[in-house]
Amino acid sequence: MNFARIALAVIMVAASVGSVAALDRRVRINNHSSYDIVEFYASHRDADSWQEDILGRTILRAGHSVMINIDDGTGYCIFDFKAVFEDGDELEKYGNNVCELAEFNYTD
Repeated sequence: MNFARIALAVIMVAASVGSVAALDRRVRINNHSSYDIVEFYASHRDADSWQEDILGRTILRAGHSVMINIDDGTGYCIFDFKAVFEDGDELEKYGNNVCELAEFNYTD
């Protein structure tokens, strides 16, 4: 009887750890392009506008990466990304599931 309770407790802990990990909204943004990213935005798909520039005063240099916590407190998993490059080009990618996505790559 004690074994059954212990087994059930282990299963419940494992399930809760799995569900928490599924909601991890940290994504590594890899800049594999030839240009620095000077602005980066991530807004949940139902937002009316782009949120604040996540990079702030820093830039994401070509060939480098940064880990970003994209959790905006809304509980959303689907986010749109916008990168602004040093040459003025902008690249928007829609429908990114940040609850499942571990990395996102920008390439030439």
